[in-house]
Amino acid sequence: MEKIKAKHADNLPNLNRIAGQIEGVKKMIEDERYCIDIIQQLKAVRSAVKTVERNIVRKHLQHCVNAAFHSEKERQQKIDELIALFDKSDC
Repeated sequence: MEKIKAKHADNLPNLNRIAGQIEGVKKMIEDERYCIDIIQQLKAVRSAVKTVERNIVRKHLQHCVNAAFHSEKERQQKIDELIALFDKSDC
């Protein structure tokens, strides 16, 4: 079975922004900034990561899962993958 691969390059700008936010948090800690300011930035990072995660899940459903509907076995494998993923995380 060949796996369908969705393209995720459109998430790279968001990931670059997240990397910059993480660097900003590190600098805030080095500069001994106020705890609440650091926490606010961490919440912004978490929100940005969730956005990327949501984008990738959406694309997975639209491409990979949709393509698997041509085969009962593949369809069930995709469903099982998603169940396992959601069981492991706080999605």
